[in-house]
Amino acid sequence: MRTGLFIGSFDPFTIGHHSVVRRALPLFDKLVIGVGVNERKKYMYSTEVRVKTIAEIYADEPKIEVKAYNDLAVDFAHREGAWFIVKGVRSVKDFEYEREQADINRQIGGIETIFIYSEPKWESVSSTLVRELIHFGRDVKEFLP
Repeated sequence: MRTGLFIGSFDPFTIGHHSVVRRALPLFDKLVIGVGVNERKKYMYSTEVRVKTIAEIYADEPKIEVKAYNDLAVDFAHREGAWFIVKGVRSVKDFEYEREQADINRQIGGIETIFIYSEPKWESVSSTLVRELIHFGRDVKEFLP
């Protein structure tokens, strides 16, 4: 079984993330959406809420599982039997950061990274932007799946 791992904090899970999932799904028999937990980071939504929200979006898709993890992505990938990490890339800045992560993940864990570039209409959508809009009481429905 070919398993892919789409990882991120997903705080919140945006329409851009959803686009990456839709486009990555045909590549795998199973796609695990890994919700990262980092004690050094402050989240708007709890881990439980993030996992539940994403699981509800894909409740009718048997190829998708949603799980939280709090260790290295390569260790999570190995536990899940995944040899591929999927990452969405919106910009050159994203690419440089993700390329470095991909190099390390390959070096220490033998895990390959597949980059899926953002659809142009979602390039400016980020979880950070959506959190900011929520903070100021703006409607964010158009940015969420």
